Amino acid sequence: MTKETYCRRSFITQAISSAVAVTGAAVFISSCGEKKEENKNKQEIAGSKTDDCEDFSGVTEKDLDARKKLGYVKSSPIQDSKCGNCQLWLPPKEGKNCGNCQLFKGPVYTGAYCTYWVPQNTDNG
Repeated sequence: MTKETYCRRSFITQAISSAVAVTGAAVFISSCGEKKEENKNKQEIAGSKTDDCEDFSGVTEKDLDARKKLGYVKSSPIQDSKCGNCQLWLPPKEGKNCGNCQLFKGPVYTGAYCTYWVPQNTDNG
């Protein structure tokens, strides 16, 4: 075997080894990124499940459309007009963070608002 043959073989072996190593590293690094993204998505989903104001599991598309048509928004644009001080507000049940509305189905934030907001009756008569 000549020196030239040995060098060529050595070069090819090292090139293949390097290519395999680089490819393996790239796959490993890219899979780490996917895991982080996957974990982030799982945390977001889990976080939304703990917020009962975002749980629409028993609400139909028709009910969701009704909310939109009534102009429901999560945060009131009018400081003194919020669902929590509306005549149509149904306070949260024990152990829940969100109430409900008499006009539509589904959870309602206390600080939310819709175009049908009515001030609470403060008459004691």
